[in-house]
Amino acid sequence: QAEEELKAAWSQQAGQLRALGRRERLLRSEVQRVGEQLESFKTRVMQVCCPSAAGSTGNSVTEQQVIDRVRQISDESQQSHEREKSLQKELSSRLAQEKEVSANIEVFKKSLQKLQ
Repeated sequence: QAEEELKAAWSQQAGQLRALGRRERLLRSEVQRVGEQLESFKTRVMQVCCPSAAGSTGNSVTEQQVIDRVRQISDESQQSHEREKSLQKELSSRLAQEKEVSANIEVFKKSLQKLQ
């Protein structure tokens, strides 16, 4: 009976080991698939951000290259936004000056008409 119990336990352990082996193979396969997707995504990001740096040479793109390029684009975007705000302020100021000049011209015209 003890031998039968040992065989059953051994059989159960062997089944568990086979199941663990299958799960390990599935996980390795999934990790590889996700890694390939990440590499593809990085390459696509670099192709969009900097077409000359990615894809055409066949070299893989490092995560740091992607991070650096995204940061650079973000910084450029922020600078552009700040420049746009500055130009909007300048435009508003010039429009206000133009209105003032127009108003002064109207006053001058009226004064000139009164003098004539």
